[in-house]
Amino acid sequence: MSSFSAFAIVTLMSTILPAVVSAQELSAPRAITDPRQVASQPNAQVEPKTLTIEKLYMTRQIGRATWSPDGKSVAFISNMSGRNNLWIVPSDGGWPIQLTVSDQRQTAPAWSPDGKWIAYQSDYDGDELWDIFLVSPKTGKMVNLTSTREIAETDPNWSPDGRYLAYLVKPKTSAASEIDIYDTLMREVKHLTTNTPQDKRNTNPIWSKDGKYIVYTQEQAKGTDSNIFIAEVATSQSTLLTPHNGEHLYSANDLSPDGKHILCTSNAQNGYDNAGLLEIATKTISWLTHDKWEIRAHEFSPDGKRVSFTANVDGNENIYLRDLATGKSTALPIPNGVNAPEGGHSAFSKDGSRLLYNHNGPTAPGDLWVYTLSTGKSHQLTHSLVAGVRSEDMVEPYLVHYPSRDGKFTISAFLYVPFNMARNGQNAAIVYIHGGPASQSMNSFNRFIQFAANQGYMVLAPNYRGSTGYGKEFQQANLFDMGGGDLQDVLAGLDWIKQTGHLDPKKIAVMGGSYGGYLSMMAVTKAPELWAAGVPIVPFVNWFTEIENEDPVLQQSDLATMGDPVKNKALYEERSPINFIDQIKAPLLLLAGGHDPRCPKTETQQVVEAIKKRGGTVDSKIYENEGHGFARVQNQIDAYQRVADFLLAHVVPADCSCSLNE
Repeated sequence: MSSFSAFAIVTLMSTILPAVVSAQELSAPRAITDPRQVASQPNAQVEPKTLTIEKLYMTRQIGRATWSPDGKSVAFISNMSGRNNLWIVPSDGGWPIQLTVSDQRQTAPAWSPDGKWIAYQSDYDGDELWDIFLVSPKTGKMVNLTSTREIAETDPNWSPDGRYLAYLVKPKTSAASEIDIYDTLMREVKHLTTNTPQDKRNTNPIWSKDGKYIVYTQEQAKGTDSNIFIAEVATSQSTLLTPHNGEHLYSANDLSPDGKHILCTSNAQNGYDNAGLLEIATKTISWLTHDKWEIRAHEFSPDGKRVSFTANVDGNENIYLRDLATGKSTALPIPNGVNAPEGGHSAFSKDGSRLLYNHNGPTAPGDLWVYTLSTGKSHQLTHSLVAGVRSEDMVEPYLVHYPSRDGKFTISAFLYVPFNMARNGQNAAIVYIHGGPASQSMNSFNRFIQFAANQGYMVLAPNYRGSTGYGKEFQQANLFDMGGGDLQDVLAGLDWIKQTGHLDPKKIAVMGGSYGGYLSMMAVTKAPELWAAGVPIVPFVNWFTEIENEDPVLQQSDLATMGDPVKNKALYEERSPINFIDQIKAPLLLLAGGHDPRCPKTETQQVVEAIKKRGGTVDSKIYENEGHGFARVQNQIDAYQRVADFLLAHVVPADCSCSLNE
């Protein structure tokens, strides 16, 4: 992650951070980018229109990972088989072996301390009603530990002695999640937490090294307040460790080997997420970082002398190790992109000599790497690119900044400019809106964006108000204003890219998934004259029916962020794009999952029915064996080929094989 110069108008993401940097020196002045300074990079070697949807979506996706206790192997989730199954690879490198064979997706692997089992979670056709399974890494034998079709069990975490498994429990009809402990010897379940209010949920159970305590985080539905608790396993008595006035976020990340401190992340210091050490005895925090970016704490080293954390500076995230005795933070020498520790409960190997991490950059998918602390060098464990997909054919995005329409904020965005694009006012573009809204477009690999750039589309991925990564004030700026100021931030991005001189203003599409699908629908209904096409993916379109039909967790969240639907009826109606279907001028393509518990398929069906009734242009596809987003590779290929065909038909890109001098 580089420190950006105050004088840099446009910055290409290509530098490597020096090995030693104080996190307190992180800074990235966000000067407004002059759109006329945006330039396409000449590249005589690039092969336009060769990155096909099929090839891009056949590149591997690597999910969560876990160390074996002896440090010789790493188990990880990958879709190499076309499904998200569990694989094992030697930690020194080698050929991965598929451990589980299932048509259903799996995630959250956790290797037991005795090495005999790997726990993981799996759901049914994307319904998010997860069960906890165990699989033997030696024999492949699988056991469904929970087997509850109407209850979701998630996030398994072994006790240090390997006898107990802590995990989260949420019934389908409940918004609250509790923590249960399963005794693998007696085959009994004990409740660590009970009667949690419906507007709160417990997350991330962390065992103490002696197995007597579990530390966990309790989040409020609104997303603006949370607390850290410690619970005695024998009595199930919980103690609040973060009493505070007002709304602040506190989350527990790890417990020190001596059991005296919790490594935590909180925005209580300055309104931005920072890392701190919470002393259990005194309930006080010693801050490790003081930045105005998004710092996330991760783990203690096994000897307790170091901690790991990540710093997300304007969409680039790097990993740091901090020596607690000297106070010096060292950045791992990793290329720019999105870098995060991996490894189950700990990214450190058991002996503390190595750190497992995922490196994801803009021109290649994420892969697992192992960093050796003594040498300062990394080696690659997984290889996600496939033949025929070349990193050199992909574009690195510009990090750009533009003013919000109301003048309150400077908006960050990633701008993908195709190679050899002429500044002739004839080119097409896509505004690509991330979901969440508490999420962020980052400098990471995006298969569809790279396809679009290779086809000749300029792509803007804005981080509108409500996005994470820019502090408390910015993230909370769309509370009780969903589809208001955030939509205006997206439209301000459209205003800005038009000024680059590359684009035909009549050849701009809008696209997004989940909340990004909602904002796409708001865009085509509230600013219909601006768009040549729209592609809402797994969207919601009607606040009333969304709250009625969505999972109770999201129901509580939406009620907390939009207010009471009776008292705030006018706001609900004005911010529901289904009420303004008659305004739409652009052709639409909508995609949804049949088992989506977050944005049910009925949201998409409402739009299709309403547009067809008025004779508009609309196409849609419901993937009945998918949930919120598409997990099966053949469905990903089918879905995004539909998007590609739709956009190429309605928003035709100019030929980008022309000379830059034209």
